[in-house]
Parts: sequence; structure tokens; C-alpha cells
Amino acid sequence: MLTLRRNSGFTLLEMIVVLVIIGLLMGLVGPRVFKQADKAKVQTAETQVVMLKGALQTMRLDINRFPTKEEGLALLINNVSGDTNWDGPYLDGELPLDPWDRPYQYSPAKSKSQPFTLYSMGADGKLGGEEYDSDVGYVPLAD
Repeated sequence: MLTLRRNSGFTLLEMIVVLVIIGLLMGLVGPRVFKQADKAKVQTAETQVVMLKGALQTMRLDINRFPTKEEGLALLINNVSGDTNWDGPYLDGELPLDPWDRPYQYSPAKSKSQPFTLYSMGADGKLGGEEYDSDVGYVPLAD
């Protein structure tokens, strides 16, 4: 008697159906996941700006001034000014980059709400912008 043996496995049609279903799910879920990731980066930048602001204010209590533009935020880590009242480092570890891997922008010029300017240029890396591309922090006053 002849017995037929059935091959176990998936047919090409079954594989295509599964891939189409996965593609549809990713089309629905993917944008929401990326939106949450962008939102988290903005929140991280906001938190880091507040942390850097606190470090700047603590250093100001010691040396009685904010860093110059040339000294920048590096003065929080190293006493590049040679000031004898400097009691840092004022940050643990290295100076953080913003969530988009760019340095935070600092200037001793006033912003709207602070006696200095300290911000990230957002996702696009340019001044201004909207939504996730907007600047985060204490931005410079408009000329």
C-alpha cells in the first residue's frame, strides 16, 4: 500500500499572509511608538536643562558669576577660569549632550526668564521650529 507523506512547514501563501498582517500591525503601531520616543526626548531635554540650570546657580553662589561665553558649560566640570572660589565639579560625570546628540547652547545673555541662555535646538538642530523641532529651555531673546 502506498502512503503519502505530507511535508510539514508553511506554504508560500501562508508566509505572505503572515507578513501582510505583520506589516499592517506595524503600520498602525509604529507611528505611535515613534511619537512616544520623540515626546520622551523632549522631556529628557527639559529635565537636563533644569539640572544644568541648578548646577549653574550653585556655581554662581561660589564664584559670584555665571560662566562667560568662552568658558561655557565646561566651567561646571573643570575650573578653566582658575577662580579660587570654584568648588566643583558641579555635575557628576561629563557634560551631557542633548537627546539628539548635540551640545546644549549656552550664553551669558539674558533669556526671557533667566539671566542666561541655555537651550537645546530640538530635533531639527535649528533655531525655532514647531512641535518636536522647537527649542527646549531658556532661549535667547528675539532681537
